[in-house]
Amino acid sequence: MTSKQRAYLKSLASTLDPIFQVGKASLTPELTEAVGEAFHTRELIKVAVLKNCFDDPREIAGMLAERTHSQVVHVIGKKIVLYKESKDNKKIELPE
Repeated sequence: MTSKQRAYLKSLASTLDPIFQVGKASLTPELTEAVGEAFHTRELIKVAVLKNCFDDPREIAGMLAERTHSQVVHVIGKKIVLYKESKDNKKIELPE
């Protein structure tokens, strides 16, 4: 992913609300599965890491991306943005 593509995805993500929250239990298999399933209907997902989660948001982002075969767009504070290109219903056209 180029820096231009990453910047474009960041601008799209700025209006998104987090659809998942990582809490005290940290990254559970159920949460990973739910995020993976969410990629069936959307390409860009924002995840919030709650204050009672003591794991590093960057580590959580890396593990989530690896397990869901997606890419980390960015991690800012306790917010994670992930992107996975959809083969069936592609909505986001990335710049070259």
